This record gives sequence, structure tokens and C-alpha cells, in this order.
Amino acid sequence: PIFLLDITLDVHAGDIGVGGREIGYMYGEYVRLRGQPDMGVLTGKSTDFGGSKLRPEATGYGLVYITLEALKKYKHYRYLPEEKRAGVAENCFKGLRVLISGSGNVAQFAAEKVMELGGLVISFSDSSGSLTSQDGFSTDQLKELFHLKNVKRGRLSEMAEGAGLQYHAGRAVWDLGLECDVALPCATQNEIQLEGAHKLAEGGCWCVAEGANMPTTNEAVDYLKTKVDIYIPAKAANAGGVATSALEMAQNSARLFWTSEEVDVKLNGIMTNIFATAYKTAQEFGRPWDLQFGANAAGFLKVYKAYKAMGYLKF
Repeated sequence: PIFLLDITLDVHAGDIGVGGREIGYMYGEYVRLRGQPDMGVLTGKSTDFGGSKLRPEATGYGLVYITLEALKKYKHYRYLPEEKRAGVAENCFKGLRVLISGSGNVAQFAAEKVMELGGLVISFSDSSGSLTSQDGFSTDQLKELFHLKNVKRGRLSEMAEGAGLQYHAGRAVWDLGLECDVALPCATQNEIQLEGAHKLAEGGCWCVAEGANMPTTNEAVDYLKTKVDIYIPAKAANAGGVATSALEMAQNSARLFWTSEEVDVKLNGIMTNIFATAYKTAQEFGRPWDLQFGANAAGFLKVYKAYKAMGYLKF
């Protein structure tokens, strides 16, 4: 029903199977039915009519930004040989092997940012299988993947003959037992199950940050938290998308259009603050580096304090 769409009710945005094209169709129909162009009612719009720069990139970029903050705080370069430490303190993705699942917006732009920061992207996947490169995808191969998925709307199997690439039909990234430092699940809910979590740990993974919504089952999360050094839950790690939707709504309300650089600075600041809040809250409750607890507790306390300030609670 049309009355469920309103700029005061929610932050409406795309997701799996709903991109800029679909948002455009829905916004056009909304305007036709309501007879007025409420720009902020849907986000992820084209920049031709009220969309924000970097909205397609936001979830993937934000995922990498919050992971980068965790890597900086963890100081993993302490464990590297002296000859490999150069520049790593400033750019903590340098030389890390990164597993990424999915091949949609989140996976594509997470990979783009990881590679920009010097990391090696080892994998992508879609519903038909996984595509891997032991030496890391090249920038040209990433461009080919962008074209394949965003223009041709094809399958990863079409890249199977690429140099250094291997295609694994019907297999998820997490089933392959690949060696990695960082895992960024960016495909779909419950994609990492307990067996996949075991293989991640066996492959040397020590950092997991969730780009998809709840991509790890509860039992897999419990196991990973005993094996990896850093686990960042989806509610914190993939907040960049909805945060930039809010930035899009802010631009619509103010009749402003920010540059890519302006949006990127704001997005980075939001993700940095989310990490700092989750980290600090976990520390305050005596559970250092339990970022899942920190994110949950910080979110609860924010709501609790607001309700108490408004007089709804007496305790």
C-alpha cells in the first residue's frame, strides 16, 4: 500500500535483486500515485534525480573502512617479519589475503577498496559457484567482473578461462578451504555454516567482518569467536549502506548535492565512529574485542537512554 511509503516512516533502499533500476521504477510509480516528488521517500536513486554520490559503493566501502579501523587497533603488523612491516601500520590491508563471497554491489565495491588498499582479493561467488585466484584478482579482472555483472548480467562461470582463475561449480567460497587472513561474507543470509567456519579457521583466517545481512549462522558465530581475533557483526560492519541512504535523504531535504569526496569523508567518519563505539562499549563491560557484544550493548543503551530521557522509563 502506498501509505506505507513516507519520508517520516523509514529508510527505504535496495537490496538483493533491487538496484538503481528497480528503485527508479518504484519512485516513478510513487510520484504517479501521490502526485508529488518526495525525493527522500526512496534511496539508491540515480544521481540524475536526487540520488547520492557513492550510494552504490557505500556498503562495500563502509565494510572495508570499519575493518580497517579494527586492523589498526589490533596492530596485526606486530607479528610480521621486520622486512614486511614497511607501510603496513598506515595501510593495514597491505598484503593480506581476503576472501569475499558474492558478486553484487557489496562484494564488488568491497573488493575495489581492498585492492586500492593493497590487499589481495582471492574469491567471488554467485548462486552457481565460486571464482578464485590464488594470487589475487587483477584490476583488469575486477573491471571485467563489474561489466559481467552490471552490464551483461552474466554468471561468474563466463570468467573461468581467465589467467590464474579457477571456477568451482556449485560450491560456496567457504567450502573450498582457501587460505586467508580476512573473510568478508557479502552474499546472503546464513551462507557461513559451522563446517565453513571450521574451514576458515583451518585456513588461517583471523578476521571476519560481515558485509551481508546475518551471513553467519549462530553456531558458526559462536565457533568463530573462539578461533578468530576479530569478528565484526553485520549490524556494525554493513551499516554504511543505510547510513549513506540517510545521507541521501539529508541531501534531498536540504536540496543539496554533495560531491563523492564529501560523501566518502562522511561515510568513513560514520564507520570509524561505529567501530569506536562498539570497541569502547565492549571494553567498559570487561569484554575486550567482543565487538558483537559491544555493538549489541551500545545499540541497546542508546535506545534505553532515549526512552528514559523522554520519560517512558522509570529505571
